[in-house]
Amino acid sequence: MEKTTQGEINSTLWRAADTFRGKIDSSLYKDYILVMLFVKYLSDVYKEHYDEYAQKYNGDEARIERALGRERFSLDKKSTFDYLYENRNSTEVGDTINKALEHIEESNKSKLRGVFRNIDFNSQVILGNTKERNDILRTLLIDFNGLDLRPEHLEGNDVIGDSYEYMIAQFASDAGKKGGEFFTPSMVSELLSRLVKPKENDRIYDPTCGSGSLLIRAFKKVPNGKAQIYGQERNGQTHSLCKMNMFLHGIDDAKIANGDTLANPLHLEDDKLMKFQVVVANPPFSLDKWAMGFSGAETENSKESDDKKFKMEASLDPYRRFEWGVPPSSKGDFAFVLHMVYSLAEDGRMGVVLPHGVLFRGASEGKIRKELLDRNLLDAVIGLPTNLFFGTGIPAAILIFKKNREKQDVLFIDASGEGHFEKDKNQNKLREEDLKEIEKVYNNYKTIDKYSYLATLDEIKENDYNLNIPRYVDIFEEEKMVDMDEVAQNINNIKAELQEVEKEMAKYLDELGL
Repeated sequence: MEKTTQGEINSTLWRAADTFRGKIDSSLYKDYILVMLFVKYLSDVYKEHYDEYAQKYNGDEARIERALGRERFSLDKKSTFDYLYENRNSTEVGDTINKALEHIEESNKSKLRGVFRNIDFNSQVILGNTKERNDILRTLLIDFNGLDLRPEHLEGNDVIGDSYEYMIAQFASDAGKKGGEFFTPSMVSELLSRLVKPKENDRIYDPTCGSGSLLIRAFKKVPNGKAQIYGQERNGQTHSLCKMNMFLHGIDDAKIANGDTLANPLHLEDDKLMKFQVVVANPPFSLDKWAMGFSGAETENSKESDDKKFKMEASLDPYRRFEWGVPPSSKGDFAFVLHMVYSLAEDGRMGVVLPHGVLFRGASEGKIRKELLDRNLLDAVIGLPTNLFFGTGIPAAILIFKKNREKQDVLFIDASGEGHFEKDKNQNKLREEDLKEIEKVYNNYKTIDKYSYLATLDEIKENDYNLNIPRYVDIFEEEKMVDMDEVAQNINNIKAELQEVEKEMAKYLDELGL
């Protein structure tokens, strides 16, 4: 039996992307393609189960329906991809797709509630007038029709989830530049999830979860899958993609909330921030106006002058996260760090990807950094190569924090140097060997010449709490002494060669009578 490979799925997704290219912005059309992939997958799973039960119960519809009702999700005939494909030439095809999505949500409230609410296949604003829209949707349905996503025909369990991630990664460079939001490359997610070591029965949390790839990586580190996932994402469309992504990876009980984590954290217990054993995040780099949600000035008619006058104060946060210092209004990095630290359980570990500025910037950020160090929460600082992230060349660092640390030192690792990553024309990549090296050095927690340094808290205090990696890890390579005799000999050799060449030239010119 021919298996459907990830390569085939990816090329279908690219073909579908060509259907939209040039007509609408790619950060919008990826959502249409991913939703269609999701519907096709649900339909094919449903079809496979239907065929199995039809055979088992000799076509007895009542018994087939009863058996299907016990499956992971339910689908009616008018919500299947085949039904949509049959209606591909209808003038109301956009509406037909919308209704199907509504049906899918309605029939699977507990798992897929609200998952399609941010997508409209009948949108004139995005997809153009009726004729243009119908042309695009018909072609999209044709693109997906040839793809067989029945589980028994798939090559491996993660094919769908991986294709989903692939697609999000392909479009990542367009989407995030505006808000400093960068898709986390899979190897950075992988590294982060290895460093925080998720265990059985942990609660795993990402306060800026995007499409959920970091959470899924961390979840997969728990051998028997006994862990509870929590995430929050403020962008409605990305939140929907995250819920679909969880479902495609077989995680049905992930609690993914939609809202601004800083102004409106939604994972609470007894009106306090919920606590987690593992926290992972790649928050938007240096988010401007991060505190706007606290101003109460986000009404339609609020004047810009009111926004400019607004100044964030610690007292405005009911969860008291900013008592160690209020981050500057134009850089939200430490706002996310403080939220994460305040969300850590007693044995909690957290890993966060941040721009290097957080290691040395002064003013209120310096004050917060001092508090984090004086309270012995920082475990490691790991410098990553430049140009790892889509859409930005900014070098980033991973900071690992731990509650109730026994050690009194901080490990610095400089993994940004030559030989610690693979150079690629558009983007650098971390390889498996680079991840293993970082992981091993972190676990051994020792100084290694030109790579890592174990700093005492006293040394860090002497440096005025500045965590800039080159202050601790010296990667300077001594240049070899120049051998002047060798240089003189080389010059003589070159002169001799030059004389020979000139003689040859003179001979040829003589022969040519010039």
